[in-house]
Amino acid sequence: MKLKRRSFIKSAAAVGSVALLPKVSFATTHALRKRVVVIGGGFAGATAAKYISMWSHDTDVIMIERNAQFVSCPQSNLVLGGSRTLQQLTHDYNGLANNYGVETVQAEVVSIDTDKQLVRLHDDTLVAYHRLVLAPGVDFIYDDLAHVAHQETIPHAWKAGPQTALLQQQLSSMKQGGTAIMTVPATPFRCPPGPYERACQIAFYLKNNNPSAKLLVLDANGDIASKKALFKAAWQEYYTDFIEYIPNSTIENIEVKTLAVETEFDSFNADVLNFIPPQKAGKVAEMAGVINVDNRWCKVDFLSYESTEKKNVHIIGDAVHSKLPKSGHMANAQAKVCAAAVVSLLAEQELEQELVFNNTCYSFVDNKQAMHVAAVYRYSSEKKQMLPMPGGGVSAQANELEGEYAGAWAQNIWADILQ
Repeated sequence: MKLKRRSFIKSAAAVGSVALLPKVSFATTHALRKRVVVIGGGFAGATAAKYISMWSHDTDVIMIERNAQFVSCPQSNLVLGGSRTLQQLTHDYNGLANNYGVETVQAEVVSIDTDKQLVRLHDDTLVAYHRLVLAPGVDFIYDDLAHVAHQETIPHAWKAGPQTALLQQQLSSMKQGGTAIMTVPATPFRCPPGPYERACQIAFYLKNNNPSAKLLVLDANGDIASKKALFKAAWQEYYTDFIEYIPNSTIENIEVKTLAVETEFDSFNADVLNFIPPQKAGKVAEMAGVINVDNRWCKVDFLSYESTEKKNVHIIGDAVHSKLPKSGHMANAQAKVCAAAVVSLLAEQELEQELVFNNTCYSFVDNKQAMHVAAVYRYSSEKKQMLPMPGGGVSAQANELEGEYAGAWAQNIWADILQ
């Protein structure tokens, strides 16, 4: 994505007064138009920006994203297995601007004033809003393992991009017969089946390139957190000599230099270490003061995804506290509900009360075979939650046809988000 700074300044001038200062201020808005600022350009944020702009013709939508391009986390595990490249998962934001008029700004948000309804960027630019939509994604909790946080030798690769490439390079450089270790944090975390799909993809790579090597999966949970029977069947059929799964393994210490890992009950040595830390709502949620559950997640009104803590601030995606899975498909679905609600609220119209949406999650067990879990959710006015309802289901087993479906799902949802 090319940063459309010039067009952003022109747009800002059209909707507010521009101070003749070294730092241009966008801190005012036009009386006849509304402005929605979306922070985050992933599955949730980009979807919300597109649909708010598409459904409202008198609203200016500004999407602020620190990365120049969209990189899909779904299917990024396949980069580790060798059947995808990061380039295949990378897309620009041009469609949002060209087709829907979304003003896309590549910038870092440094503070949010929810009383004055202002967002401050890294260059001291101020952006005013009538409604703010946060799609914070996740950040990581290191606590006693803070010494690991900035080590380039121990990637989490839980955000698709450079760390994915680093972990793939480490696996390809690992000595023959070496040991890779990956950790799984206690739930909840982004993409419940993701770690177990990753185990499949690492094992697939080892089976084809380092057949005397081994993968240890140290899971803080008591058992596989998603698609348990399907993953166990796949591991038994394809990777029984490659994957050793050890539940109830909370990580207590990591020696950075030696890649020695200690749990409560045992210690292990790795040649490649993929440490996936516990997670919480991303930093912009903290800036906005909307983290209000377990000091980790954000409680929302599910009819609008407005924060229960701050007015005119909406949160969507992985940062939301709910019984819903933290998945790309779910983020996309939440974003559409939020977008419709934002448009209605700006127009002072009633909110939709009968909300129903679904979630589908595919996992690849090798380069071609995949399996899925699907569920349908309906809003309960009594419990004020999205609750599962009859429908959905799970694969009988992984197969190549589902792999084709998974590829089609990815292409379709990327198009829905960005084109």
